[in-house]
Amino acid sequence: MSMITSFLDQVGATLLFLQKILRTMMFKKLKAHEIFEQIWKVTVDSFPTTAMAGFFVGAIMTVQFAMQVKEFGALGYLGALATSATFREVGPLLIAFMLSGKVGAFTSAELGTMKVTEQIDAVRCLGADPIQEIIVPRFVGIIVSSFFLLAAGLMMSVFGGMLLGELFAGVNYEEYLRHVPLIVSPVSILSGLVKCGTFAVVLATICTYQGYSTTGGAKGVGRAVVATAVTTMICIVVMDWMTSFIGDVILTMVRGFRP
Repeated sequence: MSMITSFLDQVGATLLFLQKILRTMMFKKLKAHEIFEQIWKVTVDSFPTTAMAGFFVGAIMTVQFAMQVKEFGALGYLGALATSATFREVGPLLIAFMLSGKVGAFTSAELGTMKVTEQIDAVRCLGADPIQEIIVPRFVGIIVSSFFLLAAGLMMSVFGGMLLGELFAGVNYEEYLRHVPLIVSPVSILSGLVKCGTFAVVLATICTYQGYSTTGGAKGVGRAVVATAVTTMICIVVMDWMTSFIGDVILTMVRGFRP
């Protein structure tokens, strides 16, 4: 019972922290140069990891589907099946896991160190708002950069799939891409992008909250990093299910209204 209560307390505190961030963004002036600095920093530091993750996600999906479709003589649809699965479900999820360990852990450690060394308190003593000066630029920067990193990772997954399709299954690039438009519809692409945006918001919220609420010195920073990694992965899985469920409901309703 105590674990459930503690979990609900954490959820409530995180949502209140998100509300505080959104209120600050709405009613206080944002510093564009600091936001762009954070976007650039996160993007440059995380692009190699994201690109590699996306490449191998596409490669793995191609190898797995090649084993199945080869038995039915349908290698021509290999690219379409692998790309559709990667865009809709597997790609955003696995790439978000990589970013949670890269971006989330780093941000929570950075903010946690600032908190335990009283740098955030010093900003408050100078009459400035730490949420406005420190949290919001990182929050917006993580969302924007993570969204584009996830989208770039999905693009890299296509290249990884094409390469492994050629090497593993003997399907050339033209054949691999020929049937992609038949299965990978705009709805599939939109679904992947919505998941990317949702995961970016989850990642930014959790890592900034865990870092900002750190207590207990160096050990507290370590606990914040671990909590960020674990909580982010759990929440990403839950949000993946929710976005898939809501998307299917909306799509069913739209199809039901068609004449």
